[in-house]
Amino acid sequence: MNKQRIIFFCKECGNESLKWLGKCPACGAWNSFIEQKLNDGEVKLENRDTKKPIKLQEITEGEITRIDTKSVELNRVLGGGIVPGSVILIAGEPGIGKSTLMLQFALRVKSIKTLYVSGEESEYQLKLRAERLKGKGESCLILCDTIVENIITAISEIKPDIVVIDSIQTIQTDNYESYPGSVSQIKQCAFLLMQTAKQMNIPIFIIGHVNKEGDIAGPKIIEHMVDVVLFFEGNTNNTYRLLRTMKNRFGPTFEIGLFDMRQDGLKEVTNPTNVLINEETFNLSGTCLACVIEGIRPLIVEVQALVNQVNHFNPQRVSNGYDNKRLAILIAVIEKILKIKFYNKEIFINIAGGFKINDTSLDFAVAMAMLSSTYDLTIPRELCFIGEIGLNGEIRPSPKIEQRLNEIQKIGIKHVVVSSFKIKELNMANFKNLNIIPVSNISEIKLKELISEIKC
Repeated sequence: MNKQRIIFFCKECGNESLKWLGKCPACGAWNSFIEQKLNDGEVKLENRDTKKPIKLQEITEGEITRIDTKSVELNRVLGGGIVPGSVILIAGEPGIGKSTLMLQFALRVKSIKTLYVSGEESEYQLKLRAERLKGKGESCLILCDTIVENIITAISEIKPDIVVIDSIQTIQTDNYESYPGSVSQIKQCAFLLMQTAKQMNIPIFIIGHVNKEGDIAGPKIIEHMVDVVLFFEGNTNNTYRLLRTMKNRFGPTFEIGLFDMRQDGLKEVTNPTNVLINEETFNLSGTCLACVIEGIRPLIVEVQALVNQVNHFNPQRVSNGYDNKRLAILIAVIEKILKIKFYNKEIFINIAGGFKINDTSLDFAVAMAMLSSTYDLTIPRELCFIGEIGLNGEIRPSPKIEQRLNEIQKIGIKHVVVSSFKIKELNMANFKNLNIIPVSNISEIKLKELISEIKC
C-alpha cells in the first residue's frame, strides 16, 4: 500500500512547500497555501517505450503534416494547423465560448475523427448543444467521464485523430485523494494526458477555466507542460471574441483570431477593420484612428477619449483596452511637453470593439484623441497616427511599419503621421496614394493646423 504524505500548494501559482507558509515566495500571494494529500506511489502508463539518447546529427528531418482545422482564424493562431502529438491549452473565463469553439470544430470537420471528452455535461446536453450549432457530427465521438485513466484507455482503443478535454478542472485521477480542480489533480492529469499525446502522436486540446477569485487553480500551473497556449477572451456583453496565442512551440506567438458569437455558434471575422471602426463616430471629437500589429496581422482600431473638467482634486483615469500604467505615463508626458494641465480633468480611454491592445504604437493615437477631446476638435477619418511616445515626448518608430502602411492605404486612409526616425528606409514608391507626415516629437504636432490642412 502506498504511503501518503502532506504537501502544501499555492493555489495561485502551484508552488510546492513541505510546510504551510503565510506568503508564497514565488508569486507573493498571501494565505494562498492549501493542504494536499499525495501518494508516494509512482504513476505509470502501460507499454512505455525505453529510448536511448542519440546524437543530434543522427536525427533525420521529417516533414510535419499539420492537420487542417477548416477554419482560417483557428489555423492562423495555431501557426498553420494542428501539429500531431501536440498538447494545446485553451484558457478563458467561464461562459466565454471555449466549449462552443471546440464542439463546433469537432462537429463540422468531417474528415477528422474527434473524441470529445466532457466532464461538465451529459450526452443529452451535448446533443442539444450540437443541434443548436447545426452540426451533424458524423466523425465526432462523445465520452462523458471524469477519470483520466478511463479517458486514456478510451483514447488507446479508439485512436482518434484529435482529442478534446472539456475541462481539465473536472478531470481527476484515483492516485490523489484531493478534489477535482485542485493543483495536484490538474498537474497530474495534465501530465498523463501530455504523455498520452506524445506516445500515440495524437493532438489533445485541453480546455481550462480562469477563475478571477483564484479559489480554483487555473491553467497557469500547466502552461509550461503544453506546447500551445491559447487565450479566448472578450466581453460577455459583446458578441465578438478574440482567440490569442500566448505560447506556440510550432509557430508565431501573439497571433490573433476574431470570432463573432451568434445563436448558431461562432462565425469567423475575416475583416476585423469593419468591427473595430465605428462609422457613426466620424464627426465626433475625441476619436482617432491607429494601426496596430497583433501577431503578424495589422489592424485599424478606433481610439476614443473623453477629457472632462471636474471641481474636485481626485479625478478618475479609466482605460478600457489600453494599459492604465501607460496612460499615466502619457498624461505626465503631455503635461510636461505640451504644458497642458490634467490635475482637474477626468480622462477616459476606450478601444472600440471591446478588445485589449498591447501594441505600444497605440500611444500616439491615444494622445491625439485626448487632445481632440480637450480642445473639442474633430479628427478626420482620412488621418491616422502610428508611434510610441517616449518619456521626453519623442515619437519612436514602430516595427513592421511597411505592413501597417499597406493596410492603411488599402482601406482608403490618405494621411498618416509616423516617426521621422528610419523614415528614409521606406520605399516611398509603394505608397503613392498615401501622404506620410514624419514627426520626431509630440511638440511638433499642431493638431488644429494639421486638421485644417487635411480638410483643405
